[in-house]
Amino acid sequence: MKDWKTALGTGEAAILLAAGILAAFSPLSGAEKPSPVGDYPIRPVPFTQVRLDDVFWAPRLRTNQAVTIPYALRKNEETGRVDNFRKAAGLVKGPFQGRRFNDSDVYKAMEAASYTLRIEKNEALEKALDDLIAVIAKAQEADGYLFTTRTIDPKNPAPGSGPERWSNLRVSHELYNVGNLYEAAAAHFQATGKRAFLDVAVKNADLLVKTFGPGRRRAFPGHQEIEIGLAKLFRATQNRAYLDLAKFFLDERGRYFQGERHAPDDPFAVYDSDEYMQNHKPVLKQDEAVGHAVRAMYMYAGMADIAALGGFPAYAKAIDRLWENVLGKKMHITGGVGARSTSEAFGDAYELPNRTAYAETCAAVGNALWQQRLFLLHGDAKYIDVLERVMSNGLLSGVSLDGMSFFYQNPLESDGKTELYQGQVGRAPWFEVACCPPNISRFLPSVPGYVYAVKDDAIYVNLFIGGEASVDAAGRTISLRQETRYPWDGAVRIAIEPEAPAELTVLVRIPGWARNEPVPTDLYRFLDKFEGKPTLRVNGAPLAIDLENGYAKIRRAWKKGDRIELDLPMPVRRVVAHPAVRAAEGRVAFQRGPLVYCAEGADNGGGVLGLAIPDDAGFTAKFDPALLNGVVVLSGSAGWGRPVRLIPYFAWANRGPGEMAVWFPRRPGPPSSTHVP
Repeated sequence: MKDWKTALGTGEAAILLAAGILAAFSPLSGAEKPSPVGDYPIRPVPFTQVRLDDVFWAPRLRTNQAVTIPYALRKNEETGRVDNFRKAAGLVKGPFQGRRFNDSDVYKAMEAASYTLRIEKNEALEKALDDLIAVIAKAQEADGYLFTTRTIDPKNPAPGSGPERWSNLRVSHELYNVGNLYEAAAAHFQATGKRAFLDVAVKNADLLVKTFGPGRRRAFPGHQEIEIGLAKLFRATQNRAYLDLAKFFLDERGRYFQGERHAPDDPFAVYDSDEYMQNHKPVLKQDEAVGHAVRAMYMYAGMADIAALGGFPAYAKAIDRLWENVLGKKMHITGGVGARSTSEAFGDAYELPNRTAYAETCAAVGNALWQQRLFLLHGDAKYIDVLERVMSNGLLSGVSLDGMSFFYQNPLESDGKTELYQGQVGRAPWFEVACCPPNISRFLPSVPGYVYAVKDDAIYVNLFIGGEASVDAAGRTISLRQETRYPWDGAVRIAIEPEAPAELTVLVRIPGWARNEPVPTDLYRFLDKFEGKPTLRVNGAPLAIDLENGYAKIRRAWKKGDRIELDLPMPVRRVVAHPAVRAAEGRVAFQRGPLVYCAEGADNGGGVLGLAIPDDAGFTAKFDPALLNGVVVLSGSAGWGRPVRLIPYFAWANRGPGEMAVWFPRRPGPPSSTHVP
């Protein structure tokens, strides 16, 4: 959109100028004095201090490192994304290729590669990144501007870029691109200690600080991301101006209303509406998740960063309200968010369709980032419960088992014929709009960083993943070792090995699903009753579970050789949705541990859309090492003697397109009955 200076001479000028004056004196404008720069009250144990060797996550991380990240780097080359930087640098000739936001895909893949360098030295990969960074630095304009489509041809940039710098920020993705740049540059600096990439990011961010802000250009990015990037750049440089700019961009939302910018019958009108880009209200007044789901998730995560790092607690209160709305009315059982495939957006309350569910992989990544930040703010296990649901289901489904094909959207039902995003039926090897593959490739290396966290002399055990960790708490170094086959098995063994005897609190999460609570709201509930309860032992002695915010609290003097044993019963559970969820009315879904299950045609004679499962049908769970790289399969009956096999949702569509369903009618109809979505 135009800022008020460039709007002079139009009817829009007076509106924008008045809005700017009012905003300057608004209590929501950021005029309030911040508390000293701080951090989240709880700090995660860095992923570089946690090594996974379990049966579930470690193989996926190895595939990501060995296959998906190199694949993403190669696809960026093959599709001209990297050549755009070479063209902007004057190294090769030719027009810009692809979409205006393609720069971001290069940055995300570089961030993923940088994470792997922190885990394992790789000279060839490090050199490849160094060479690419040199090209990006040469493509950057003298004052720090970096947007290859405009640099290549300022008069004819890619559609949507606007006629000049910053002139169409609502849809141009100029700031979205560089937000990804900042994240990648911070990751590379932390991994290698080299400043070349960080210097590119700092030069660009300094330009933005000079360009945007009170008394300068007033605007906001249509697609949020730069807020997270600026927070990471602040962490890397301690330059408070970057954090202030992130807050400024957040505070600009809801101040300049454009209204309807297209003809009423224009199918693209929704993509430039205020609600679509969360510009319908100031962020501190928003209480319902609306608009593009990925943008919203990134914005909420950015608000958490401003609350914690900047010392603005009002932002935490705002995202707490939004969390209640999402978890209470707008999240699929798989953890997916974004109901509408036509606009990649949230729907109305309880609008959670199955076959047409969008549930973009990038939105799942954003949801995970948001849930982790909420936990770091509040220390409540309910956020980790949601994080685990997202990670284990609607996020992990976004990449194939072989690491080389992807879902952009993650529906809860498929006929195996209907096209999904950009024409694919089933998983796709790449996309023209390729945000999801590099996004999931940069998320997976960070999974070890979600396992443990620390506050003072308390250690949080959040996720149950086998491996070793070195944890610093209250000035002491404590080694932790987890042994488990979770999520296939509920037995978790944790060895506590302090350097010297130390009195500490260990907080072990007791998952909501193990306490008869699938989600921490009434959006979903277990249909069946289960009386079994988790059990806890320390050094073999039973210990009553003293529950605090969803954690079993164990305070004692720990010494080498101490052991915690947690046993979580894992029956097959039936889940039903809130009565207002029309798409799940009269239907049931299945869950075991944290995993949501589905029926796939490959295991059920080709067809599952007519499958009704009686309430009294029993199911058995058995690990099949030969199926889908090893999964627990649920076997039961659909009535009339028809057997049914269910697999974990994350593993569907790894054997080609076919029918799939998560929700099943609870009462069997005639064998020929079909389900009409």
